[in-house]
Amino acid sequence: MGVSSSRVTSPRINSPHGKFIQQLIAENCVVVFSKTTCPYCTQAKDILRGMKVDHHVVELNHHPEGSEIQSVLAEMTNARTVPRVFINGTCVGGASDVKSLYKTGKLIDLVNECNITASDVKQ
Repeated sequence: MGVSSSRVTSPRINSPHGKFIQQLIAENCVVVFSKTTCPYCTQAKDILRGMKVDHHVVELNHHPEGSEIQSVLAEMTNARTVPRVFINGTCVGGASDVKSLYKTGKLIDLVNECNITASDVKQ
């Protein structure tokens, strides 16, 4: 549980699905891999929306290759459950992790770090 200090790695990282995931998390500060039918996913997305944090959502149950993407995510993060939330390229976990980070004030710090990194790249 909690924030992982390492970047995502997996034997399948170079597969098309792994590259898709890597591209999304590289191009977006916050990415949520979700399912529309999952109440925990709704909870994580509601926290981010409530904080007015821009985030990219991939609804795996609506994506034509959602099952395969979820399998690669499971290898990459050691958890098959959704949501899988990434901030600044690092998986921070699921809904309970997002909620805990929010309550301690660390969630906004992580998002702000990402925004600082993005502005450094633009300069």
